[in-house]
Amino acid sequence: MRLISIINAVLVVIALYFLVFERDALFAFAGRGDDQASAESDVTEATLAQSADAIGVVVLRSTAREIGSAVQLRGQTKANRQVEVLAETTSTVVSEPKRKGAFVEAGDLLCELDPGTRPASLAEAKASKLEAVSRVPEAEARLQEAHARVAEAEINLKAARKLSETGFGSETRRISSEAEMSTAKAGVKSAEAGLEATQAGIEAATAAVAAAQREMERLTIEAPFKGLLESDTAELGSLMQPGSLCATVIQLDPIKLVGFVPETEVNRIVVGSMASAQLVTGLQVEGRVTFLSRSADETTRTFEVEITVPNPELLIRDGQTANIQIAAEGVKAHLLPQSALTLNNEGQLGVRTVVADNVVDFVPIQLLRDTADGVWVGGLPETSDIIVIGQEFVTRGVTVAPTYREASQ
Repeated sequence: MRLISIINAVLVVIALYFLVFERDALFAFAGRGDDQASAESDVTEATLAQSADAIGVVVLRSTAREIGSAVQLRGQTKANRQVEVLAETTSTVVSEPKRKGAFVEAGDLLCELDPGTRPASLAEAKASKLEAVSRVPEAEARLQEAHARVAEAEINLKAARKLSETGFGSETRRISSEAEMSTAKAGVKSAEAGLEATQAGIEAATAAVAAAQREMERLTIEAPFKGLLESDTAELGSLMQPGSLCATVIQLDPIKLVGFVPETEVNRIVVGSMASAQLVTGLQVEGRVTFLSRSADETTRTFEVEITVPNPELLIRDGQTANIQIAAEGVKAHLLPQSALTLNNEGQLGVRTVVADNVVDFVPIQLLRDTADGVWVGGLPETSDIIVIGQEFVTRGVTVAPTYREASQ
């Protein structure tokens, strides 16, 4: 077997020798004329010269495909509501604490405070109000009496003036009647002022009663909505002051999924669109878009989006990472290796393609999605010949010698 291999190698060497060094003689022996051999030699040399001038590149013949219609985001879960319930007055806790994790309904008692002297203050305010109200009839009677005196003084004044004009009455009597009239009007004003003071006292007493009642209401701190206790309530005997924490209540049903949409895809999302998400635990959830920010984040230039998801069994916790997909219209795109992307002289991102006569062209692109298999880009024709190797060594208008490969290779 080894002898046969040696013989084959010798024959190959001999054949190569005649092809390279005795080419003309070999063609003459094969019956081809010198003119034909010379012509073919000229064509071959011209082709080789042209190939030597052109730069060899690898070209991917890509056809656009419709990618999934979902806008993909990475976000996290967020409680629908979370509030720190604080004390509004100063007193000590007299109720047993509730432990974190407990369910509470809206209006459930969280912390009860020692009333101290507040009930006595409320009773005193109510008594002051009753006393102010009891003064009203007296003030009204004084006002009516003052009006009666004005009416009597007016009658006397008219009579005195008439007698004085006819000469049957003295001028002194007329002047005295006018003085009585002035005194009666002053009495009316005084009575009216007394009635207004009495009514002001009633209003002040009413305000004092309301303040005392509000202070009594502050002694019971209740849950503002249905949810879970995220912390223990204040311990029995602890001193509470305005702003002291009684408990933290969190609502997880429904729950929100919060993500940030890049400005290139924000117009594809509509409030009310269906959305789904997969949590890091593997749980699949569905909901609807309930909020899309109109203002971009100044640093990242992204827009906040919120998705409301039912969570009746409370399987979703606050702060979990979620891969979100929001339903949107599909788009045509090309899947390219990330290394195929390049920049032109103006710093614009795009790819270099091969057009007619193997001439290089530059086409700007839009990045749509980044995956482990490559990047999905838009802005290219339906079918494009994209340079994936050697694109950094050529520019627009340069002729290349392409080697094609299909997208599946």
